[in-house]
Amino acid sequence: MKIVMALLIGVLLSSSIATATEARRPNVIMILADDLGWADTTLYGHTKFYETPHLERLAARGMTFTRAYSASPLCSPTRSAVMTGLSPARTGITVPNGHVAEVVLEATVGIKGPVDQQAVSPKPVTRLKPEYRTLAEALKDAGYATAHFGKWHLGSEPYSPLQQGFGLDIPHHPGPGPAGSYVAPWKFKNFTERIPQEQIEDRLAAEAAAWIEAHQSQPFFLNYWMFSVHGPWDAKASLVEKYRAKADSKNAQRCPTYAAMIESMDDAIGTLLKTLDRLKLAENTVIVFTADNGGNMYSEVDGVTVTSNAPLRGGKATLFEGGTRVPGVVVWPGVAMPGSHSNEMIQSEDYYPTFLAGLGLQPATGQHFDGANILPALKGEPLSREAIFQYFPHNPAVPDWLPPAVSVHRGEWKLIRIFHGGRDGAHRHLLFHLKDDLSEQHNLAAQRPELVVELDALISKFLTETKAVVPVPNPNFDPAQYHPELEGQAGPKKRARGPAATAPKTPSPATTTKADADPALQGWKARSCEATVKDGILTIKGNGAEPFLGFAAGKLGADVQLRARIKATGAKGQVAWLPGAQAKSEDLPRPVEFSLKPGEWTEISVNVPAEQNANGIVRLYVPAQKSVVEVDWIELISGGKSRRFAF
Repeated sequence: MKIVMALLIGVLLSSSIATATEARRPNVIMILADDLGWADTTLYGHTKFYETPHLERLAARGMTFTRAYSASPLCSPTRSAVMTGLSPARTGITVPNGHVAEVVLEATVGIKGPVDQQAVSPKPVTRLKPEYRTLAEALKDAGYATAHFGKWHLGSEPYSPLQQGFGLDIPHHPGPGPAGSYVAPWKFKNFTERIPQEQIEDRLAAEAAAWIEAHQSQPFFLNYWMFSVHGPWDAKASLVEKYRAKADSKNAQRCPTYAAMIESMDDAIGTLLKTLDRLKLAENTVIVFTADNGGNMYSEVDGVTVTSNAPLRGGKATLFEGGTRVPGVVVWPGVAMPGSHSNEMIQSEDYYPTFLAGLGLQPATGQHFDGANILPALKGEPLSREAIFQYFPHNPAVPDWLPPAVSVHRGEWKLIRIFHGGRDGAHRHLLFHLKDDLSEQHNLAAQRPELVVELDALISKFLTETKAVVPVPNPNFDPAQYHPELEGQAGPKKRARGPAATAPKTPSPATTTKADADPALQGWKARSCEATVKDGILTIKGNGAEPFLGFAAGKLGADVQLRARIKATGAKGQVAWLPGAQAKSEDLPRPVEFSLKPGEWTEISVNVPAEQNANGIVRLYVPAQKSVVEVDWIELISGGKSRRFAF
């Protein structure tokens, strides 16, 4: 009888523990850095300039992955993969355009491209469709409190975090980077600094910490998608000076501003860890830290390139390792051994299915994932997956750029398929053995044709299974205009493309002003107006019939964002796009109108229906004939690349 009673008590105790465990699942914190390269932290021993002690503290609590990959070499596609567990090839989100005005929910086949390109990129999706069941929605339905802090870039309302499963979104900003700057004063619509010179990550980490404390009595999902370390390039002055004194001219990583931004990013992680420890939540909290793509290798600040991804080749916006290999740390108490390392390949799509499996949750009926459950790797076991893929059917003008392509990693082998990049429209391939050639300098495709066929078959299967809308041969391709030697070279979009743009038959009157030479205008030309910059504001006063600002944007600029206001009477302006290739005036894209309200700062997003990847000039017509127009900033976006002019 005593034995029976003991067994019964044991069963009841077991049942009680199981019920309690189910009632209080582990908390989940997802930290996603923006544009942080694999070599930008101290986790892998490739930097002596940047300092990330709090990341090291985080890594000491869990597992560091040496082969963690982003879903894409650009941000929004990777963000969509984290939220859905699906490849960008399936969702059609293949460039960071979640902030543009045009709403596109289905990718479509491209029609034509510039004459010197062999393939035409598809038209990508611009929003994360509500039909996808997001990670936040799954955890919210399981009883989790949910909150998003920082960058989103998957669409403004009705596609914002608040419509995708999050109960809170701070600062509720749809743009590609922080509004205006990292150091206050900021320019978010409804989010202002508490103290002068407040750094945005300091504030977001404090807000996140307060939210954790307020929700500590229930399981929570904190999605902290940092603005750091994406442009604009500014940081705390004291930290910039610290790294200026430390910089070594012989070191490729020597940008003081970027180093200071990394330290603030790391400090924010420290704030979260300190909060978890203080509240005694650390032992029941899963934490993932990773980045959305590789480090930025083409922007410059302080007179030098922002960072270096060496020994990896390339960076952000390339399919080489520097574009997609990123930091990866997973802390899972009771699962991942503290201070451990793994050489298993993981990627952005994996986190969602792994969270569900580890938390004892089931996918929704009919829900599937392109990612894999990586719990075995967290336990120190090998993964059974055959390969991982990155799909990037675009070719922005960055160092080490490639034409539209897709890649597969299997073991130590990596194959890149360049769509229609060979003879007679056939695909072209790059094959690398990463164990012996981490810097991807030796293309072995000619030496191993049988392996190329084998790996390319995996790519074909992947594209078929994800129903990817793929690049097609360019009907406008002219072999005489093709310059293969420029592939991978910095600034390929500056190469000649034939006759200059033909102006409209009735051009606007142009009045050159002394402001043309003003470096504060950052390359913008004032026509029929006077343009001056003071205290971070561009002021425009008309002196002709159609005042406008012009900028030779190359391929950059079909999408235009700006923040502006008019002093007195409200009026309408226009954004015009003049293609750089030979064009008849009747074929030019129609200008797109925007409105300004008197006395109110207005954020405007305009998409000019210009031919994708076409060279051109942006003209920003402002209603400054009768009233002064002020402009805070302008951003030009196209094909996954952007340039922001913060005056």
